[in-house]
Amino acid sequence: MTDIDAAKPPLRRDRGAATLLDPAILVPAIGQAFRKLDPRLLWRNPVMFVVAVVATLTTLLLLRDAVAGRPGLGFALQVNLWLWFTVLFATFAEAVAEGRGKAQAATLRRARTETQAKRLLPGSSGQYAATGLWQPVPAPELRQGDIVLVEAGDIIPSDGEVIEGVASVNEAAITGESAPVIRESGGDRSAVTGGTQVLSDWIRVRITAAPGSTFLDRMIALVEGAARQKTPNEIALNILLAGMTLIFVLAVATIPSFAAYAGGEIPVLVLVALFVTLIPTTIGALLSAIGIAGMDRLVRFNVLAMSGRAVEAAGDVDTLLLDKTGTITLGNRQASAFVPLSGVDARELADAAQLASLSDETPEGRSIVVLAKETHGLRGRDMAPLHATFVPFSAQTRMSGVDVDGRSIRKGAVDAVIAHVTAPAADALPVPEASLRELRAIAERISNAGGTPLAVAEGRRLLGVIHLKDIVKGGIRERFAELRRMGIRTVMITGDNPLTAAAIAAEAGVDDFLAQATPEAKLGLIRKEQAQGKLVAMCGDGTNDAPALAQADVGVAMNTGTMAAREAGNMVDLDSDPTKLIEIVEIGKQLLMTRGALTTFSIANDVAKYFAIIPAMFVAFYPQLQAFNVMKLATPESAILSAIIFNALIIVALIPLSLQGVRYRAVGAAALLRRNLLVYGLGGLVAPFLGIKLIDMLVSAIGLA
Repeated sequence: MTDIDAAKPPLRRDRGAATLLDPAILVPAIGQAFRKLDPRLLWRNPVMFVVAVVATLTTLLLLRDAVAGRPGLGFALQVNLWLWFTVLFATFAEAVAEGRGKAQAATLRRARTETQAKRLLPGSSGQYAATGLWQPVPAPELRQGDIVLVEAGDIIPSDGEVIEGVASVNEAAITGESAPVIRESGGDRSAVTGGTQVLSDWIRVRITAAPGSTFLDRMIALVEGAARQKTPNEIALNILLAGMTLIFVLAVATIPSFAAYAGGEIPVLVLVALFVTLIPTTIGALLSAIGIAGMDRLVRFNVLAMSGRAVEAAGDVDTLLLDKTGTITLGNRQASAFVPLSGVDARELADAAQLASLSDETPEGRSIVVLAKETHGLRGRDMAPLHATFVPFSAQTRMSGVDVDGRSIRKGAVDAVIAHVTAPAADALPVPEASLRELRAIAERISNAGGTPLAVAEGRRLLGVIHLKDIVKGGIRERFAELRRMGIRTVMITGDNPLTAAAIAAEAGVDDFLAQATPEAKLGLIRKEQAQGKLVAMCGDGTNDAPALAQADVGVAMNTGTMAAREAGNMVDLDSDPTKLIEIVEIGKQLLMTRGALTTFSIANDVAKYFAIIPAMFVAFYPQLQAFNVMKLATPESAILSAIIFNALIIVALIPLSLQGVRYRAVGAAALLRRNLLVYGLGGLVAPFLGIKLIDMLVSAIGLA
């Protein structure tokens, strides 16, 4: 990831999100909306289940009145239709939310069922060869432990680990990223995901996923909603809505007695209309869609959440644990300065360091070549005519270098270079003690500043030190400041020594750090935070991260990480981008903000509707209530019908907001509450007055009531 990537605004990579007006989503959702009227499905939404029950009751009463030939059938028919539309719009919202992932699920299912694997037979050659024996088998028939050959152009049939070979893999089908990645045996780039495609070369893959448990299967289940469970907050809100519905059932049931006391009777149809406008149908209709959309938003952001509970927990995180390398820093140390010894020209040091690094393909080696060019105008040169001999780095020598034109240049760890130049030699002069002391002093100063010193020597002459440092990603300090404003404490985790960790932590702007972190130390820190009642999120990719990922409330495992890490976390980042943990928190908060905003709107919306329907119901018995008819609605019938129509249409109007989510802003809880009350509370009060009045004018104009 580049500095620009790190600094870009959050939630911009929601690529491939289908528009709400896409017929591929809307048309199937219509059929699904009717299928969701099944009472066995509808009862999970208590508010809309009750609306469906009273709509059924009014339908039966309408049929009775039609058979008896009673008057007022047109008005009753309209109210009945809009009651059913209210229920249908609620199921339609849920169907649209689920449908946004249907197309992706269908593509993934085809990739799983249509892929043919080349399963290697026992006794096949250990090396890739044309005589290697394999048999074609459908991908779903693969079992754990099977070994498959995947060549250029083939689809990787299932999740596994590369055990031989190296290949370029296109993971766009899973991650949406067009740039291919390298997968090879050993190290942290051996994990492969079913459904991705090998672009070049070949690999042999050991299948690690059991049938039906691959990432493709999990993603299909997730986007289709089959594995979705309601979160604790969602369950609590459902209980609250059910309680409010029960209260209004009792309240409406007492109204006939008041009417009888006044010497009149209120039709059942009017009582039903009042009841439906009293209960919080708006949030009840959209609650399920909000939860599904939250998980779907993560999927489209290339994060696979194992449960809705994890998404919701991300919105309430108090402490965020981030690995240093690749998350806070760029992941590779970069040369930042040449520090020559006394009597050595800086250009001479840069020239020697560049010569020793021309064959070094590591990011550190390339950065040394670039730094020499930028600071001293030294350009890379063609070494072939000089018959240069490059000395590669090895774990034993901890040095690399070059022998060219009679010069022997070495660079590497300070103690290794010192040992090299001070090795006994019959015809060599001893290295001056002053040079050794100065070199060690420079190296210590760089280490104390959080950098890494590389010594450079030519022959037995010490030239100086290259200062390598971890480059903190551009914009990361501002992002941590934003998290701090949200009330989230950030902790950097690193295996570096405390001095280096402190320097990087100060530059990055994290609140705290854990140096020389072991698996036990990470686990202990998480448990300590949780013991204080805090929710903790962390990311990791190694087997040593698995205990901490399992313990954290939000554990984000990298897709390129080990199988142990992926199994331990409750989310998997398919892009393997650790900085995305920040966006995951924001998506979780966006989910909670959307739910809170629409709940505020729904309650305020119901208050305004009372002014439309209550005066219309009782004005015949209590003419004084005409003063409450502030909207000056035409007739009691048009007031009731207008309120019912508005109650149904407002659900449709809010579907885009429930699916896209309220725009996230890093503000405190008090400021967020004020904003919700101002925008959605006031909006919920004003919208019904305007909407019901406009509908009343239309209903009266065309003579519907």
